[in-house]
Amino acid sequence: MGHAWVETGPETRIVAITSLVAAHEGEADGHDEARICRTELSLVAVVVLLRGLNVGGHRTFRPTTLAEQLRHLGAVNIGATGTFVIRQPISRAQLRAEIQRRLPFDADITICQGREMVRLLSQDVFADHPVRPDVVRFVSVLSRVPRSEPRLPISFPARGKWLLKVLARDGRFVFGLYRRHMKVIGYLGTLDQVFGTPATTRGWKTITAIAEVLMSTSTSARLAE
Repeated sequence: MGHAWVETGPETRIVAITSLVAAHEGEADGHDEARICRTELSLVAVVVLLRGLNVGGHRTFRPTTLAEQLRHLGAVNIGATGTFVIRQPISRAQLRAEIQRRLPFDADITICQGREMVRLLSQDVFADHPVRPDVVRFVSVLSRVPRSEPRLPISFPARGKWLLKVLARDGRFVFGLYRRHMKVIGYLGTLDQVFGTPATTRGWKTITAIAEVLMSTSTSARLAE
């Protein structure tokens, strides 16, 4: 298994993430059992994505404040859109309740396993799509695996210059590209209808930042031994 390429601003560097994926998928040998156990400490973490908050001045809140309120769960805030890594074990129902009672409004809360995010970085979906200043790579996380989907790739609008392009889907994760254009928000909203289930979108840079938090958790566990 190769290394995963991760964007850091205009630069691209290699993140040593293969040990996490290999450990979870059982690709390490018997001598690595201790390392696997340490790695699994980070992979029990979950990732929380809040949908439709802090967009256009509507439904605003301070993610850093929420992370501080969830400090007992080892919460780490990423960015300003409502993305958190929760590093302490907790049931999904309890986590939803912990978050919802601290928000001033109802919110769509998507939760996925940290190991799922780690695995995304081993995908080569964007290999043929180099970084461009006018195009954003994104991942939309579906609330469930869809029962059906259109033939991919698919572009919006269907004719003329595309503004949003859906490239592929892997389980609950949809990969795509969009141009920096005012109409893109509307096209992203149509993904709910396309896949028949709510979709919460984050940029690829946010996904890589999530993975780095998970890696740092694993590193801290090693240093603590």
